[in-house]
Amino acid sequence: MRIRSRSIWMLLCLAGLLLMVSAAQAQEMAAQPGTSLAAMKFTTIPPLPTCAKGSVASGDPTKGSSIIVAKAMTGCVFPWHWHTPNEHVIIVSGTASLQMKDAKAVTLTGGAFALMPSQHVHQFKCLRTCVLYVYSDAAFDMHYVNKQGSEITPADAMKAFREKPATEMK
Repeated sequence: MRIRSRSIWMLLCLAGLLLMVSAAQAQEMAAQPGTSLAAMKFTTIPPLPTCAKGSVASGDPTKGSSIIVAKAMTGCVFPWHWHTPNEHVIIVSGTASLQMKDAKAVTLTGGAFALMPSQHVHQFKCLRTCVLYVYSDAAFDMHYVNKQGSEITPADAMKAFREKPATEMK
C-alpha cells in the first residue's frame, strides 16, 4: 500500500511540475510585445545598397531565418541579384517596382506581398520612399549579378547607379 501511495504522490508532483513549467512558458510567450517602427534603430546593412537602411526585427540574418525591416529612398535600386533563401517581401508603405529575370516588372504598393524563390534573379526599385518587411527562411545573403548572370561585387553592381546614401527617413 505504501508503494502505491508513493507512486501516486510522485505522479501528482510530476504533473504539478509540468503544469507550472507550461504556465511559465505561456506567460513568457505572452510577455513578448511587438516593436513599433518608430522604436527600431535603422542602419546600413551590407550587402544592401547604401540608399536603404535596415533594422533586424526578428532572428539573426547571419545564422538563420529572420525578418529585416528596410527603409529605402525614392529611386533606391537593389540591382540584379539573387538570394540563397526564399525571400518574402511585404510592402508597408511607398511604391516599388519588382522584376524577376525574363519577366515584366510589377508595381507593389502598401500591403503588397511578393515571393522571390531561392536563387531566382530579380531587381527591386523604390519608386516612392518604401518601407518593407523582408523575411528570409535561412541565413540572408545577396549575390549581385551582371547582365550575363555572372556574380559581381556589390561595388560593381552599384556602379550603374548614382547611389546616394540614405539620410534619416521618417
